[in-house]
Amino acid sequence: GITRKSLKLGKKEELKETNGAGYHSESKAKEYKYACKRACQRAVDQLKAGALAVEAVAAALVELEDSPFTNAGMGSNLNLSGEIECDASIMDGRSLQFGAVGAISGIRNPVLVANRLLTEAQKGKLSAGRIPPCFLVGRGAHEWAVGHGIAPCPSENMATKFSLSAYKRNKRKMELAEKTGQGSKQAKKIRQSSVTENGPGSLDTVGAVVVDLEGNVAAGVSSGGLAMKHPGRVGQAANYGCGCWAENSCNLNPFSTAVSTSGCGEHLIRTMLARECATAMQAEDAHQALLEAMQNKFISSPFLASEERVLGGVIVLRCCRCVEAEPTPNIQGILVEFLWSHTTESMCVGYMSAQDSKAKTHISRLPPGTVPGQSLAIEGGVCRLMAAAE
Repeated sequence: GITRKSLKLGKKEELKETNGAGYHSESKAKEYKYACKRACQRAVDQLKAGALAVEAVAAALVELEDSPFTNAGMGSNLNLSGEIECDASIMDGRSLQFGAVGAISGIRNPVLVANRLLTEAQKGKLSAGRIPPCFLVGRGAHEWAVGHGIAPCPSENMATKFSLSAYKRNKRKMELAEKTGQGSKQAKKIRQSSVTENGPGSLDTVGAVVVDLEGNVAAGVSSGGLAMKHPGRVGQAANYGCGCWAENSCNLNPFSTAVSTSGCGEHLIRTMLARECATAMQAEDAHQALLEAMQNKFISSPFLASEERVLGGVIVLRCCRCVEAEPTPNIQGILVEFLWSHTTESMCVGYMSAQDSKAKTHISRLPPGTVPGQSLAIEGGVCRLMAAAE
């Protein structure tokens, strides 16, 4: 169910972010919550300093990428070749601009490259009328980043003891499977079992969604991808409409929406879940709309009919201007609904406003007895943000 709290507060901006859907053991809960708290605080600091929503999203994701406990940036999963390749994207609901990088190596904070692509695109066409890129991959993405002043970081410096030991453990399992002649079936079984260990298969994509005081929304996502993935594989975190979506309200859409997804990239790409959820959020009942979107557009999607377990999670912000009972020219109100839902065993969530002294964090888990990938959890709340108009 959904927990609803109605608040009337002073000058506020709202942030909600997650460090990924997957499996979060009780022993790691403290680290995941701490990473979420730091990310929330970093974003709120940006908002208090006058930054727009999209900059606050980037700030939150940098904090999450720098945590060794998340599968993004530092400590990301290693691929089959023992290298780190990251995906990230960001979307600004005000301009509707989008920036993304896929399979990028040697950059500590991939979201900074995605954000720079977004801001560079806003400057207009390049020389000779060329259209600026919004999505770059591999070596080209790395070269573009360095050329635009983003410092490189050797891939070996981005691996942690945990990610290296996980890679070695997985490699031994794969070699053993090949020696015993059980082939791809055993390899597939190993990959599936590793997801439940909070090990290299952990689906800890990180994401953030923000609304600023002006009502602008933004969303972003960053991921190291699946463990032992083929070099060059790109997941949902870099794909348009799959990893994140942000769109301010307009004549056709009464609500501003921001969505970030986490989970199995292939499942999220084939369902374009971020955009599907954003579209669903234009319905009157946000909770019911998200429930139906997760059930009909994801778990029961015809595009995933062959999948035994459909793994993913979303965080959603939806907001609109309040209709005041007694309108006051000097007072602005924004009604913000924030929800999260997942089919994975758990998802760590944090949220905070500029008036809060600290972030609230929560590890959401599926109800006991339910099967991951075949059932879902959904929670959230609503608050009314008030501010004096300039």
